[in-house]
Amino acid sequence: MIIAIDGPAGSGKTTVAKRLSAQLNISYLDTGATYRALTLKALTMGVNLEDEAALAHIAKTLNLRIEKEKIYLDDKDVRNEIRTPLIDKNISAIVAHASVREVMVDLQRRLAKNNDFVVEGRDITTVVFPGAEFKFYLDADFTVRSLRRFAELQQKNAGIGLEELSKDLQQRDDSDKNRKVGPLRLSPDATYIDTTHLNIDEVIATLVRLIQK
Repeated sequence: MIIAIDGPAGSGKTTVAKRLSAQLNISYLDTGATYRALTLKALTMGVNLEDEAALAHIAKTLNLRIEKEKIYLDDKDVRNEIRTPLIDKNISAIVAHASVREVMVDLQRRLAKNNDFVVEGRDITTVVFPGAEFKFYLDADFTVRSLRRFAELQQKNAGIGLEELSKDLQQRDDSDKNRKVGPLRLSPDATYIDTTHLNIDEVIATLVRLIQK
């Protein structure tokens, strides 16, 4: 069984997906984390982020392992390193390449093969798992999403202001929605949920009710 969740940054999908998987006692896969790990690898290697062939090669040989909430890149836990403003600023260049996405989608499918998973990202309901048993699209007002992301980064002492973060978030939204391959969009058969005025418990309760129904 695949429960697929899409939505923009700050919509709450990562926190919701983690807690939903725990409540249902099934596995969790954040596909965005796989792209973040690839971005970190490329930046560490000093690769030109416009060099699609080089990035696709790195993706094919990516030594990536996910164990519960831990993300291992070359056997090092990088779950905190991939959640920094540096990765936020550069990931859009990575995910825009068609051949890179093709490799990463195959990786994501293999990670979730033959298991029950809550999977979240940008194109899960439309590209990665179009046949998922349950499809949801979480969204929220842009200002609310910005404040949520800002609060998250403040806890990590990321050293970024709200104005700069909002600008970066707007650029990320535009890139996600307008890229030619795997754009962020609402799948016709996905349930749309506006989380602007809902807390995490309320969102999870809504999803559980819909799944059990």
